[in-house]
Amino acid sequence: MNRPDRSPDVELTILMPCLNEAETLEVCIRKAQGFLAGHGVAGEVLVADNGSQDGSQDLARRLGARVIDVPRKGYGAALIAGIEAASGTYVIMGDADDSYDFTALAPFVERLRSGADLVMGNRFKGGIAPGAMPALHRYVGNPVLSGIGRLFFRPGIGDFHCGLRGFRREAILALALQTTGMEFASEMVVKATLANLRIVEVPTTLSPDGRSRAPHLRSWHDGWRHLRFLLMFSPRWLFIYPGLFAFLLGTVTTVTLAIGPVKVGAVGFDVTTMIYASALAVIGFQALLFWWLTKLYATAEGFLPASAGYRRLASAWTLERGLIAGLLLFLLGVAIGVSQLVHWGSVDFGRQDAREVVRVAVPSAMTLIIGFQMIMMSFFAAILTVPHRSAAPTATGV
Repeated sequence: MNRPDRSPDVELTILMPCLNEAETLEVCIRKAQGFLAGHGVAGEVLVADNGSQDGSQDLARRLGARVIDVPRKGYGAALIAGIEAASGTYVIMGDADDSYDFTALAPFVERLRSGADLVMGNRFKGGIAPGAMPALHRYVGNPVLSGIGRLFFRPGIGDFHCGLRGFRREAILALALQTTGMEFASEMVVKATLANLRIVEVPTTLSPDGRSRAPHLRSWHDGWRHLRFLLMFSPRWLFIYPGLFAFLLGTVTTVTLAIGPVKVGAVGFDVTTMIYASALAVIGFQALLFWWLTKLYATAEGFLPASAGYRRLASAWTLERGLIAGLLLFLLGVAIGVSQLVHWGSVDFGRQDAREVVRVAVPSAMTLIIGFQMIMMSFFAAILTVPHRSAAPTATGV
């Protein structure tokens, strides 16, 4: 196990994830050690090695750093293991490529001592040296992903992905971080925000890294992993907002066109538009159902918080109420269909106007589908919320 016998004398762990960083690791360790000595901070330098084959481990040990081996691959995996193994009350993490200045950690330590749970560096406020960040990342990737993160979660920071950050160890351990890749940076901020931790930001600088090889970061692959994580932890933006928009637009359009064709300027809308609008309404309703099921599962498992409004809704929406609502919608669809059948019988089941048939059949089909979906969703939601306990261990003989 990598967990140390923690000493109360260690205030700060400076944590560096490492994968073949022999070119720059020494200067990073010496800077970190210089900071600890120069500022009188009781601390350690911890290198979480992710399988280096260039002698990084031996180099770090010779310089007096503590090294742990992390077999599980990935940036996040190395940092999770490092946080668990850290001896300090506080941890400051930073890449071992000499792009961050480990001699300039005083603002992080000051904010942590003042009660902050997470102190984020902001490279856009502190300064990005020429050549330190590719233009795609500086002007597109980081601003877009950070903007989405601020919109979804409102953490009060401007740089979601700065690799230099400090935190109170116990607070971050309590978040049970899981992601093993580069999206770990987003997971820490998102979960800290959802847990109402105190998050502050300090300016920091970014310099060109000192390596002769290409960085581990893969722009599009890792960017997508960040975006995917942000969407998965924000069911409102993934399901509710697009679903509600689609459902309302599709339903209003379908009902309007069920009354008769609509003409806007020189453009006319009739039953063809109505068919697509009803499909949009069904898609939107499905998205709303997915939100409900996702929220039920995520709150039950504990990786998404339950707001007061959601708890009130969850307590009010029972299986029986869902079945009644779904059954009423289903019966409405049946009634519309029966009325059309009766009308057809009134003309001796003869030829009818195709447009008028579709104008009635589409709302009937839409309410049948939505009603049936609500019935099935209600049963599924009830299954997800059935109280259960872990199975007792099976006794085995010897």
